[in-house]
Amino acid sequence: MSSKRILLGKTGENQACRFLQKKGYCIVQTNYRTRCGEIDIIAKQGPVLVFIEVKTRRSSSFGSPLLAVTAKKQRQISMVAQEYLSRNNLFDTDARFDVVGMSIGAADHVKIEHIENAFELSYGH
Repeated sequence: MSSKRILLGKTGENQACRFLQKKGYCIVQTNYRTRCGEIDIIAKQGPVLVFIEVKTRRSSSFGSPLLAVTAKKQRQISMVAQEYLSRNNLFDTDARFDVVGMSIGAADHVKIEHIENAFELSYGH
């Protein structure tokens, strides 16, 4: 991945964290990595643990950044979330999956789309 794309992703994740904090989320961890993949943001909203995928784009040529969270990506995030819950003995914790789409346009104008409970726990290959 190019350094420009990495920087764009980090910029989007940082802005998503600020956005979520303003909405009352408490950021628990960012960039949680396992052998299965990565979850961009893990946060708490009240008693609920929220696994958040952030997608950032500079252009709408390929549609909303939310469209990039495919069924395959949902399965990958689900596996990482299950591993996180297991490692931290949190299986009795209410949890959900959110997606934040960041569109950064001209003059760094930012459009944020946030879908709470965007998808269910996914299994399979």
